[in-house]
Parts: sequence; structure tokens; C-alpha cells
Amino acid sequence: MNPSESYTQVVKVTNSEWLMSLLGTQDKYVKLIEDYYDVAISNRGEDITIQGQDEASVLQVRSIYLSMLELLAKGFQPKTVDFVTAIKMAKKGTIDHFVDLHSEQISRTYDGKPIYAKNYGQLSYVQATRKRDIVFGIGPAGTGKTYLAVVLAVQALKNGQVKRIILTRPAVEAGERLGFLPGDLKEKVDPYLRPIYDALYSVLGKEHTERLIEREVIEIAPLAYMRGRTLDDAFVILDEAQNTTIAQMKMFLTRLGFGSKMIVNGDHTQIDLMPGVKSGLIDAEEKLSGLKRLEFVYFDAYDVVRHPAVADIIRAYSNEE
Repeated sequence: MNPSESYTQVVKVTNSEWLMSLLGTQDKYVKLIEDYYDVAISNRGEDITIQGQDEASVLQVRSIYLSMLELLAKGFQPKTVDFVTAIKMAKKGTIDHFVDLHSEQISRTYDGKPIYAKNYGQLSYVQATRKRDIVFGIGPAGTGKTYLAVVLAVQALKNGQVKRIILTRPAVEAGERLGFLPGDLKEKVDPYLRPIYDALYSVLGKEHTERLIEREVIEIAPLAYMRGRTLDDAFVILDEAQNTTIAQMKMFLTRLGFGSKMIVNGDHTQIDLMPGVKSGLIDAEEKLSGLKRLEFVYFDAYDVVRHPAVADIIRAYSNEE
């Protein structure tokens, strides 16, 4: 293509308040988009003009603005995180689902803030959990797998769909040999379950969470304590599943009882098992991915909901591997 050749798209915005929402204070959203795309964005009157030498980039930026206009029409005020999400979804080719993220409130935090899916990966995860009794969420840290799983579990408990929540993960850092650690069982297990506690406190508050744990409505235990049980009317979450052995994964999945749901979360790149020991998560993916009664949902760096630099770092390491 001729270097001097460029492509132009114009987005017309007749509402002056919406126009300001799209540009941001001191054009901060314009600068954000230009940081991700090799385009030039300008505003004159009602027109937002996008110019660039790559047609695909120009069209993606146009789709971001059109999606934001839809969001504004529904009464939502876009924030920086929304623009970052839209940019990632445009690059991934899922921008058509951007407005869907705000179409349904999943729950509320303890202090009343609404909880929505933050990207297409999370939206797919929520939808899969509502359709299937067993869902695998596979992808890097920072994609919200643990937090969303806990939110969905609490919602199911509040709605009377289940009678209890069971949260577990393999204590691989201690090699499942908890006797080598000081203190009682709770003290030994707690450090490895901190992300789960943080999610529970966010949705239920610390006091309510601790009351439900005391009443055994919420049970938090190492994976080894699942053996020999059938879990009826429960929402069961296995976190850090990449660190299960094949036998542990089989044991866990076969605990599923009537009226129960299971979510299995893991990250292929964070396996801490001994050399030569195959991950139960990878084995389950190979053996079970064709079964209709369960679903695998995959997240990638574009689904990371932490600082944008974190997604860049994850992609850089993934490319090296």
C-alpha cells in the first residue's frame, strides 16, 4: 500500500454531552485510543474523524465509538475501564458483544455497587454457568475467574438454587502436606485461599461471610477433604485446578451431586506440580472437552481486567513460551 494512502471514518455525534463523554476530559479517551492504535482522531463540531493507514484499525476505532454511543443511549456513562475493555474487544473481534456486558447486572457488591461482566470472556463464563452444571474457566490470572465464580455462587445461594457453597483448591505450595505448616487446619489453609476470601468479603462483607462459614453454609477446605463425599444442592468451586493431579481431578468431578453446580478454574501457565506429573486440568481438557453436559470457557490476555500493562506483560511471556 502507498505510505501516503490513508483511510478515514467519521462518527457523527449530535448530543454535545455524549460528545464530551466520548472525548473525555482534555481528550483523555482520544489519547487512550491513539495509544493502542496507529490512528489520528480529531473533533470538529459534531464529527469525530478517525484517520489512519491501516483500514482495519480505523474500522475498529469506529466500532468502539459506535459501541460507546449505544452505551450512552442506554443511560450508562462510560469510564476509562469501559474504553480499555472496548479496545480489547475490538482487537479480539468481539466488540459486537460490548453492549451486552451492560445489559444484565449479575449481582451487587456488599456496598451496593453493581457487578457486570467486564469482557466477552466473563460474559461467556456467566452464560455457560447458567446453562451447564460443570464449567471450566481456563486462562491467565487477572481475568476475574475466581471473583466471578464466587459472585455466581453467592447469587445462587441467595436465590435458593443451592443450600451451600463449597470452595477448594489444591494446597500444592505445601504439597498437600499441611502437617509441615504450623497452626491448626484453618490457619494452614487460609493463606492459599486468600483470593476466595477476598471475593466473599467483596460480595457478602466480612461479618456475614464469617457467620455463613460458622454455620457451614460456606465451606472452605483443601481439595483432599472432598474425598468420599457426594455434594448435593451445592455450588462447588475448584480454584487453581492446574495444580491437581489426574486422580485428584477425577475425584473432584465425581463428587457432583443432584442440584449442584461446579466451576473449575485454572491457568495452564502456572503449573507447580512436580516434574513428570501431568496436570489434572490438562488431562480433563483432553478427555472431557467433547461432552455436552459441561463447557470449557477460555480467557486470554485481552480478558485481563487489571492495569493494561498486566495484559501486555502476559502476552509478552506467552509469546516467549
